[in-house]
Amino acid sequence: MRFAIKTSPQNSNWTDLLDVWRVADDIEVFESGWLFDHFYPIYSDSTGPCLEGWTALAALAQATNRLRMGLLVTGIPYRHPAVLANMAATVDVISGGRLELGIGAGWNEEEAGAYHIELGNPRDRSDRFEEACQVLTGLLSRPTTTFAGRFYQLDEARCEPKPVQSPLPICVGGSGERRTLKTAARYAHHWNFVGGPPSELARKRDVLHQHCRDIGRDPAEITISSHVWLGPDGDPGEVVDTIAGLAAEGLDLAIVYLPPPHRPAVLEPIAKALQTLT
Repeated sequence: MRFAIKTSPQNSNWTDLLDVWRVADDIEVFESGWLFDHFYPIYSDSTGPCLEGWTALAALAQATNRLRMGLLVTGIPYRHPAVLANMAATVDVISGGRLELGIGAGWNEEEAGAYHIELGNPRDRSDRFEEACQVLTGLLSRPTTTFAGRFYQLDEARCEPKPVQSPLPICVGGSGERRTLKTAARYAHHWNFVGGPPSELARKRDVLHQHCRDIGRDPAEITISSHVWLGPDGDPGEVVDTIAGLAAEGLDLAIVYLPPPHRPAVLEPIAKALQTLT
């Protein structure tokens, strides 16, 4: 079992967020750190402050030395995948090869509507996401990529420099059984279950594994992670109990979601409690 932290870049300030990541970087039990990709807060009043995820992640890459990192997950409709490929390659270079590229089909109608970003219907989102995965994997691995899709078109497109990691790990977030998990089976190195009871994780895991078998892929190649929310009182006991239940159903990486405002003092008690699960 491996462990990570996640900090929402909302309703907090940069200094506190940075302090949490720097302290976590020195605690070996935490393998990775994650942010979300939203422009409005999603766990409170949406008119509050929210830092942009990729910009913050690049700064955190420079401020840390060990933690792997990523966004859970980048909303594909927000950025053309060719632009995203260049962003991801740059952050992987800055971090010395510590990025995981978290991606999802997108869902937030409030912020998309405010910015006139087209989400489309569920089928459009799934089709766009599938095309984006093809564009990303091509640009991040091949000298040039030509692609002719409904949503994206590329002509001998380049992405240089390439990431330090080859391949750059892709994490797919989402639980749609017919499309998202099928796309994860084909492209993901890591699948993120947003969170829920062990029985639901087990059911989604079985669907993902069947999609893998359908295309001749070993399901063991895909890391399975889940969010586990720390309560506002900071008591790690419930976190440990939740992780133990999920671990029994094949969880590989438990991502402890820290509530804002962010305080580095919560990390040591959590780390000590998590060590009982190793």
